[in-house]
Amino acid sequence: MRTFGFGVLCSLLGIALFGAGLSLATSEPLEEGFFKANQAYKEGRFQEACKEYEQLIKGGYKNGHLFYNLGNARFRLEELGRAILNYERARLFVPRDADLTFNLGYAREQTKDAVPESRSLVSLVFFWLESFSLNELFWGFAALNVLFWGTVLVRLFLRADWLYYTFMGLLAFWLIAGISFGLKWYQLETDDRAVILSEEVDVLAGPHSQDTVLFKLHAGTVVFQERTEDGWSLISLPEKKRGWLKSEVIETIMNSGHLGSL
Repeated sequence: MRTFGFGVLCSLLGIALFGAGLSLATSEPLEEGFFKANQAYKEGRFQEACKEYEQLIKGGYKNGHLFYNLGNARFRLEELGRAILNYERARLFVPRDADLTFNLGYAREQTKDAVPESRSLVSLVFFWLESFSLNELFWGFAALNVLFWGTVLVRLFLRADWLYYTFMGLLAFWLIAGISFGLKWYQLETDDRAVILSEEVDVLAGPHSQDTVLFKLHAGTVVFQERTEDGWSLISLPEKKRGWLKSEVIETIMNSGHLGSL
């Protein structure tokens, strides 16, 4: 299990904060929250660290490294479900982070349910989508837009062969980038994955505690939430197993209250 040292942890959070366009120097409560969370983590007070990280998230500061650190603290508390939940949220922001990939894989190995990760035809064809965040694809598409339409403008006055081939190359990349951004946005908008938080839960045939138990699931298992009804959630697994469980024992990865707008 890889964890950041205190110095590295602070550095990563500082870099992430700069990238998000925020300034700790002008936000004393935020700076104090980071310091308290980092100090608590360093001293092994993981419950306190979790509280401070979550207060930052609720305050509107959302970043991949922050969710990663929260996941580490939850793992230290042996809360496997919440650790995986926050690792998955971190992956939406920093999908190529090596430490995150390692820790998420390690945490998954601790789960009791062997559930294969479902992949759609779109994710197989556009295989690079998982390696980029929505923000990265947006800015990549925006940059290609500038280059593409700039080339179109230049071609109105210059008919050189090299410019034609440049235009055709940019057109191909522009189309791929635009489609990729659109697909990534759609994936996030329709992401109904949820994580089991309780150590063990019964999955029932219907939304009532007296219904037949179909099977059991354990902390950290990723399921798909199809719909909710009176405090119950209908969930499904990739191998076409479905059933009902209490909504309180799961939490969706794309929780608007935690992630807001990516």
